[in-house]
Amino acid sequence: MTKRWKQRPPGSTWGDWGEDDELGRINLLTPEKVLQGVREVEHGVTFSLSLPLDYPGGTSLNQRRYPPILRPTEDLAHKQDVFYNVVAGEQIDPSLIDVWSDDVVTLWLQYSTQWDALAHQGAEFDADGDGVAEPVYYNGYRAGADIVGPQEDAKGDGSGSLSFARHLGMEHMAAHGVQGRGVLVDLAHHLGRDWQPVNLKTLQEIMAADEVVVEPGDMLLLHTGFATQILEWGKNPDPVAIQATAPYLDAHDPALLEWITESQISALIADNYAVEGLDGTQVEGRHTLLPIHHLCLFKLGIPLGELWYLNDLAAWLRAHRRSRFLLTAPPLRLPGTQGSPLTPVATV
Repeated sequence: MTKRWKQRPPGSTWGDWGEDDELGRINLLTPEKVLQGVREVEHGVTFSLSLPLDYPGGTSLNQRRYPPILRPTEDLAHKQDVFYNVVAGEQIDPSLIDVWSDDVVTLWLQYSTQWDALAHQGAEFDADGDGVAEPVYYNGYRAGADIVGPQEDAKGDGSGSLSFARHLGMEHMAAHGVQGRGVLVDLAHHLGRDWQPVNLKTLQEIMAADEVVVEPGDMLLLHTGFATQILEWGKNPDPVAIQATAPYLDAHDPALLEWITESQISALIADNYAVEGLDGTQVEGRHTLLPIHHLCLFKLGIPLGELWYLNDLAAWLRAHRRSRFLLTAPPLRLPGTQGSPLTPVATV
């Protein structure tokens, strides 16, 4: 096959796991890394790390993303939206005692607890070395040709054109399993819920105070308190405060970006909206809006977890003077998606 790129972004991992790699640093979740996670299990206690998927409520967090729409499917006579409490004895055979319900959901895949796929954010970069930057994604996959394009609908006649990720979709992570050792840093305990950037110096001070050690292949989780606040709002969030609540990683700290690169973490996860903050920092020249997204998704192949619920796990770990656990966090195995809801589970 023809190589997709002649040059890769400086400091990127493009090609490190092969020209056709679609997993990025999830490749670091090896069998040994899974065993390291399993060895952290001492009590058999599990924690669900997902918000209810109809949180945060409304659209004030992101006007393009809406709460799930749940409705019944059609009944056996193909009547729409009626397949709740269907009495089989009335519709199929009087001798049957069954009562059935069946439903369908319209789901915005990045509305609540989610993974960002590597197909979620790319960049303009001169991958083919012709002096002209073109839209590309992790490992040189090209916009249009490799990432998002038309797909025929179930009828097969093209009448319902859809968009999908031909490469870098969430199905690859799902097939992998995404299980290994998680490590939690409790920012909320030290900083509270004030809206503030966290640079490398502050992050390392907190890690040192709690004796947190991050090793290659670990999945790093940041507890900021944001998801806890989301639950307290009860699906009616304050439209102003939701944009400026809880700590976030300072994406404009070069030392922090370098640490993320050198740490060899396999995933970066937070209970806030985007891991980093949309803080309006002014940068001269052409630049990325989200430097940590750019670094992780585009250059390093690190999936980002957002809006996870970490409050109960963080409290248990602090009470037991621990920071490590077994984390199981596969996305939906739905081919072609640029993000996915999930119900991650931590076992301690």
